[in-house]
Amino acid sequence: MNGLFISFEGIDGAGKSTHIAALAQAFEAQGRAVTLTREPGGTPLAETLRNLVLHEPMDALTESLLVFAARRDHIQRVIAPALAQGRVVVCDRFTDATFAYQGGGRDFDWEVLRMLERWVQARQEPQSPGLPELLQPDLTLWFDLPAAVAAQRLVGARVPDKFESQPGAFFEKVSAAYGLRCAQSPARFARIDAQSSPQTVWRDVLAAVRSKGLLA
Repeated sequence: MNGLFISFEGIDGAGKSTHIAALAQAFEAQGRAVTLTREPGGTPLAETLRNLVLHEPMDALTESLLVFAARRDHIQRVIAPALAQGRVVVCDRFTDATFAYQGGGRDFDWEVLRMLERWVQARQEPQSPGLPELLQPDLTLWFDLPAAVAAQRLVGARVPDKFESQPGAFFEKVSAAYGLRCAQSPARFARIDAQSSPQTVWRDVLAAVRSKGLLA
């Protein structure tokens, strides 16, 4: 079987976690081997970089460089090998999050992010007709939720990191950046209305995955 790469995206509080686990179980029920992972993170080095990005003060360029360094190690050590083995990789955030949080929330230069994306996600295997030049998810499930609703959900949920403690205006820019990424890659994205009930959200997740022929 060919490997599959599915990413979940959305602002903090959008409710991705429950559905990530449920989707992994749905694939396993159909006999697929699944790798569950996250970004920043997924390897010992990337988890160390994640802790720095989430808790240490730094400018947007430094954040972006650290996030892409973590991504490179994650791709090399986890994602690419899993896909080569025919596994389903389900990842909590990928590059769209960098464009949303650093590019949108931090107002950082998207052209620099695109350059880093090209460097870090360039495919290493021999090119063949129809193979994308960059490693990208086969499907990105974007949990779209108004920033004000997300903030209400996060109240008292946990000690916020430096991103979760940002004001509402920051998350409005993050959401807008996700919308732009979606508009730029409509064939890859599936927008999920994260304000709906958990049952409706799960139904929409399944429908999006099945519409791509990725799940029977």
